[in-house]
Amino acid sequence: MDEEYDVIVLGTGLKECILSGLLSVDGLKVLHMDRNDYYGGASSSLNLTQLWKRFRGNDKPPENLGSSREYNVDMIPKFMMANGTLVRVLIHTDVTKYLHFKAVDGSFVYNKGKIDKVPATDVEALKSQLMGLFEKRRARKFFIFVQDYEENDPKSHEGLDLEKVTARELITKYGLEDDTIDIIGHALALHINDNYLDQPAKDFVKRMKLYAESLARFQGGSPYIYPLYGLGELPQAFARLSAVYGGTYMLNKPECKVEFDDNGKAFGVTSEGETAKCKKVVCDPSYLPDKVQKVGKVARAVCIMSHPIPDTKDSHSVQVILPQKQLGRKSDMYLFCCSYAHNVAPKGKYIAFVLTEAETDKPEEELKPAVDLLGPVDEIFYETCDRFVPTNKHEEDNCFISTSYDATTHFESTVEDVIQMYSKITGKVLDLSVDLSAASAAAE
Repeated sequence: MDEEYDVIVLGTGLKECILSGLLSVDGLKVLHMDRNDYYGGASSSLNLTQLWKRFRGNDKPPENLGSSREYNVDMIPKFMMANGTLVRVLIHTDVTKYLHFKAVDGSFVYNKGKIDKVPATDVEALKSQLMGLFEKRRARKFFIFVQDYEENDPKSHEGLDLEKVTARELITKYGLEDDTIDIIGHALALHINDNYLDQPAKDFVKRMKLYAESLARFQGGSPYIYPLYGLGELPQAFARLSAVYGGTYMLNKPECKVEFDDNGKAFGVTSEGETAKCKKVVCDPSYLPDKVQKVGKVARAVCIMSHPIPDTKDSHSVQVILPQKQLGRKSDMYLFCCSYAHNVAPKGKYIAFVLTEAETDKPEEELKPAVDLLGPVDEIFYETCDRFVPTNKHEEDNCFISTSYDATTHFESTVEDVIQMYSKITGKVLDLSVDLSAASAAAE
């Protein structure tokens, strides 16, 4: 502990573990500490006994649910876009060698009280049950424009400058109906509300292209992949990477108090009477609560079931997006399921999650529209978690604090935060121009 480090990282959540891995690869001397005796922090995966202890206050789950150690229940459940930024980071760092992935079976959207497959290409638009005949043709033309659009090829722009044209104006050009816009904006472009409609259309089109490219990567029923044994494997994989490049890990370190000099700059971390010195501190919001502010909260339900989600073609793993307008809400609701096929539960068992940006203090009532789609559940647990963002100026205090995880069921916003933090810490841009064909080799 009496050594000096370039960076001390506090908390072994996914964001912190990715950063410690990236910084170690860059040759920085990294010490990584956690007050818990396990990896993952808020983004850990729990066995059945741990799940019971967390939600029910005892460690005696019913025997009919099967072996505790066969469960790996994510506390921050998310899928990975097969062509997305997290996959690029995994390949860039060669962390894929520590993990095995499986394609997610299905991607669905809730529309007018029913669950239907998300149409993502011009071919799927023509087959979709979500649109009438004329709307299918209009949607097909729009999908062809998106598929053909190349930023550096003006011929593919159809005379539109997507830096200036808003998403609303682009959609209007194709005459799409409100329900179709809802599906495209929320289930394909994965926007969490309708603010995107009045912003430049470039990001909207890029998000749609990412979805379509991810869908094409594994020729499956969705654009998502998911690691075997749950997301708790991800922080541990990046921790291994950091250790390979000289990073030092200390779990079960109580308190972990950040020390500041007279100018308010962090210079070290004290735990159990010893202080390790450093130039910079990286941490999650719980380690520096006076330097963050609450910006919202996530309502979550965790369900153990003995069957797949109805109307999802018996999918073992699936995402269902419930757009805000369908529920009369300000933000979308997400339904997410994985099963024994991903080694996260005993044979015959499924784990379903319902998440949303909380708009009330009553998660049971708020999450009911999605929970009702699940059919009978063996067990259900509810919780609400506060979301925080940093308020400090890192150039003044040498502290780099991650934002809390949002309600989305994909990792794009998570990794955006990591990449921005990496640039602030190092002054460099992370180069993620990698060969994505390596991702296919990492997935089963």
